[in-house]
Amino acid sequence: MVVQLTDVLTAISHPTRRAIIGQLANGPARFLDIAKPFDTALNAVTKHLKSLEKAGLIERRKQGREVIISFRGEPLREVAGWMNEYERFWNERLDKFEQHFKNNKKKEKKP
Repeated sequence: MVVQLTDVLTAISHPTRRAIIGQLANGPARFLDIAKPFDTALNAVTKHLKSLEKAGLIERRKQGREVIISFRGEPLREVAGWMNEYERFWNERLDKFEQHFKNNKKKEKKP
């Protein structure tokens, strides 16, 4: 999972790749439809798609002469699960920190 987690985090670190994911979240698309909104060379879009594919975030399937690209959300769920563990860790620490200050305030108020 660590390698895939790294691949997913690397893939979503770039704004163009996040925009591609946003497009594909609305449904499958052809390569040229994906590339159209970006003011960049088709080769650059291809590299972004390869990064997303390596992370397991997209899949390609042939439909006649066309290649249809679809979004796969499962890897993002794994990242969310990993992040959730750290969210619990920090919430626990912040709760203890807050309690520490509340306890000190009570001690200061005592005559």
